[in-house]
Amino acid sequence: MPQTLQHRPVDLAAERVAGLVAPPAAADSRRQPEAAEPASRGFGKASGKATGKGSGKGRKRRGTGLTAADRGPLGRSPDLEAIQARHRLGLALAGRLSPLAVNRAWKQAAAEHHPDRGGHHGTMQAINAARDLLLAG
Repeated sequence: MPQTLQHRPVDLAAERVAGLVAPPAAADSRRQPEAAEPASRGFGKASGKATGKGSGKGRKRRGTGLTAADRGPLGRSPDLEAIQARHRLGLALAGRLSPLAVNRAWKQAAAEHHPDRGGHHGTMQAINAARDLLLAG
């Protein structure tokens, strides 16, 4: 009957801290040693700064893809107040709006909620404020 070697359980973490066991070698043999300087790619300066497309003084800055008109209350990406105003007038919450569409929605909401026709004064003020906010931008 073959004999098996009996070994005691070893706490490698404690021995590594104590300096008895070296850390395991990396599995990736392509890795360069830490002491070597980073190799530069392509043409350009050999300094530590990144060279290449998009790193110079005149590089093109990437934006959000929205123009100033898109960020306004009638644009594609309105802020929270404009979204609430659109909801109050029954308009689409996102997407571009024309002043004509805002005026049509305001007239319809004003006819429905006007105080002279049984509506509430506060509701009419909120509808007028929503129209003013959307048309001010």
